[in-house]
Amino acid sequence: MMELSQKLTALQRLGAYMSGQGTEEERENLLAVKQRAYVQNGWFTPEFIDLSINNICQYYLDRPKLEQWLAQYPGFGQPAQRKKVGIVAAGNIPLVGFHDWLTGFLSGHDIRIKLSSKDNVLLPHLLNKLQEWYPEAAEYTTTQDMLKDCEAYIATGSNNSARYFNYYFAKYPHIIRRNRTSVAILKGDETTEELLALSDDVMLYFGLGCRNVTKVYIPEGYELGPLLEALTKYAYMADHNKYKNNFDYNLALFLLNTTPCLTNDSILLQENESLFSPISVLHYGYYSNREELEEQLRKNEDLQCLVARDAIPFGQAQKPSLSDYADGVDTAAFLHSL
Repeated sequence: MMELSQKLTALQRLGAYMSGQGTEEERENLLAVKQRAYVQNGWFTPEFIDLSINNICQYYLDRPKLEQWLAQYPGFGQPAQRKKVGIVAAGNIPLVGFHDWLTGFLSGHDIRIKLSSKDNVLLPHLLNKLQEWYPEAAEYTTTQDMLKDCEAYIATGSNNSARYFNYYFAKYPHIIRRNRTSVAILKGDETTEELLALSDDVMLYFGLGCRNVTKVYIPEGYELGPLLEALTKYAYMADHNKYKNNFDYNLALFLLNTTPCLTNDSILLQENESLFSPISVLHYGYYSNREELEEQLRKNEDLQCLVARDAIPFGQAQKPSLSDYADGVDTAAFLHSL
C-alpha cells in the first residue's frame, strides 16, 4: 500500500520526467513515445502533445497545487473499503483522461481504465514508468479492453455512447459525460492581444476539445475583420492534411449551398444558432442583452466553458486547474463518497 504522501512524491517524479528532467535515455524514450502517439493519431501533433504534457505538469502535478486541492477533501485517499472503479477515457486530445486517472490513483480505489483507441500510447507509457520506479503503484491501476465487475464508473464519450453508458451502468454509482463545448462573448472593444489569446481557445488541439470555443457571441454591428485576422495566428494548420481535408469539405458545402461565410483560408466563420461547429468552422451569433444571453447559456447543458473578459480569461480555456472538473461534476467528491 502507498500512503498519500508517497503517491504525491511519485507524481512529482512523474512530472519531472514528463517535463524532460530525466536522464538522456529517458528523454529519448519519451520522445520516441510521443512520436509513436503522433504516428498512430495524426491529430496528436508533437506541438499539441507537448502542450498537453506541459499543462499537466504545470497545473496537475505541481505538489503545492496538489496538496491545496486535496485539502478540500479531508480523509481523501483512505477509503474505508477499496472499490473497483472503471474509467472509460475519451481520446479527442492527448492525455485527456489524465485527470480522471490522477484523481482515481490518489483516491486509493482500484482503478480499471479503458483507453480510447485514439489515445492509448501516452498514458500506458507513463503508468509503466511510474510502476517501474514504484512497483507498489501497480496495484492501483490496470488498463483493460473491457470493463467488467466494477463497482462504480466514470465514462466520457459522445451523446450516443452516453446513452449506452447510462443503460449499462445505471445500477452502479456513476459519472456519465457527453458532448460539451465552449463559447466566448465579445464586447466589441477587445484588444489585438485579447483576440490573439482567444484564437488559442478556438484553435488549440484543432478545436477538438470540449474546452475549445466553437462559437463567439458578438454585439450588433461588430466588425469581424480583427477576429479573422487574429485567427491567422494558426494559418499553418492549413498545411495539416487532416485539418485541411475538413476545411476543404466545409468550404465546399458552404459554396454548394450558397451559405454565407467568411474565411482567412485556414478557418471559416459562419453565422449559426448552434454552439457546436465542425472542425475548421467557428460559429458566431449576435446579442443585444448580455445578461439575457448569460442566463440562457447557464441553462444550456451543452456548455463547458464561458470565455470572456469577466469570465474565463481569453487564452485560458485550455489551462484547466485540478478543480476545473469536466461537466462541472466533482470527480474527487464522487470517488471520496464511494
